[in-house]
Amino acid sequence: MDFELTEEQLAFQRTARAFAEGELAPFAAQWDAEATFPAEALAKAGDLGFCGIYSPEDVGGLGLSRLDATIVFEELAAADPSTTAYLTIHNMATWMLCTWGGTALREEWGPLMTSGRKFGSYCLTEPGAGSDAASLKTRAERALDGYVLNGAKAFISGAGVSDMLVVMARTGGSGASGISAFAVPADTPGITYGRKEEKMGWNSQPTRSVTFDNVRVPASHLLGEEGEGFKIAMRGLDGGRINIATCSVGAAQGALNAAQRYVTERKQFNRALADFQAIQFKLADMLTELVAARQMVRLAATKLDAQAPYATAYCAMAKRLATDLGFQVCNEALQIHGGYGYIREYPLERLVRDARVHQILEGTNEIMRSIVARHFLATTSTGEIR
Repeated sequence: MDFELTEEQLAFQRTARAFAEGELAPFAAQWDAEATFPAEALAKAGDLGFCGIYSPEDVGGLGLSRLDATIVFEELAAADPSTTAYLTIHNMATWMLCTWGGTALREEWGPLMTSGRKFGSYCLTEPGAGSDAASLKTRAERALDGYVLNGAKAFISGAGVSDMLVVMARTGGSGASGISAFAVPADTPGITYGRKEEKMGWNSQPTRSVTFDNVRVPASHLLGEEGEGFKIAMRGLDGGRINIATCSVGAAQGALNAAQRYVTERKQFNRALADFQAIQFKLADMLTELVAARQMVRLAATKLDAQAPYATAYCAMAKRLATDLGFQVCNEALQIHGGYGYIREYPLERLVRDARVHQILEGTNEIMRSIVARHFLATTSTGEIR
C-alpha cells in the first residue's frame, strides 16, 4: 500500500497550488464581499484542464481519476472554497454530459464545457424533494420532436450564469425507475430563474431556483436511456460527495496555514503564541484531524475509481467525516486568531462561512450516516466494509 503521490499527481498539485495563489487567493475576499461570479478566473482554470478533470479525453477532458481530482480541488479550495465548489459542480455536470450524451451533443458541448468557455449547473433538488431525490416531480413528457419539460428546481448553484443545465426529470411512473436525465441549454425558452439567494457563504457562485414552463428539449439531449436518470444522479452524487469533502479538506488546510502563520508572528506576554502549550495542543489536534480526513477522502476516491463494492458507503463516510472535521478545523483556526479571526481582513471568517454548508449539501451528514448504516447492516460480515 503506497500513500505517496505519483510524480504526475505532484505536478498537478504544484500547478493547482500556483493557480490558487495567483488567480484565486488575491481576489477571493472581493468576490465574496461583492457576490461576484469569477467567470474569467474559471475560464483560466479551463485553460489548465480543470473544467474537465475526469471528463473523457476525446471531448477535451483530462480523463483523470477521482483521486487525481481530489488533489487539484484541495489545492484550489485552500484559497477559495466557494469558487472551487462551483468548479466541482461544473466538472460533475460536464462529466455527465460527456459520458452519457449522444455523439452530436458531446461534439457540440463537450469541448466548450471542458475548456471553461461554457459553464454547467446540476439540477436535481426540488422545493419539496431535498434528501428524497427519488420523489422529484419535474416531468418531461414525450412530444413528436423530443420532450416538454415542466417543473421547478431549488438551490441550483450557478443558475443564471451557467450555460447548460443537467436536469433530472420524471419520464415514467413514481420512484427511481421513472427518472431520466437531460442536457438543457440554459437559455431555452420557457426557463426562468428566481432571485439570487442571499447566503451565509458561497457568495462567489449564485444560487437560484429554476422553473421550467413547457420547455422543449430535443430527443438528442436525453442523457443515457429513459429511466437511467436516477442511476446517473447517484453516480454523480458519489463523486460529488468526494468533491465537497475535498473542498472541506482544502478549506481546513488554508485555515491551518493561516493559524500557523499567526501564532508564530503574534506575541502575548512577551512570547509568541506558538510557545504556549495550549496552542500547540490545539494545532496538533487540528493537523491530526485534517490528515485523517484527507486520507479518508482519498480512500473513498480510490474505491470509486475501482468501482469497488460499497464505494457509495465509503463516499458517504468520507463526506461526513471530512465536512465535519473540516468545519471544526476552520472554526478552531478562527478561535486562535481571537477577534482578528472575526473580521474580514483575515480569511478565517470567510473559510468558516464557506465550509459550513458542506455539512448540508450533496446529502446532509445525517443522511450520510443513514447511507453508511444501511450498507453496513446489509453486509454478510463486518469485513466487507472496514
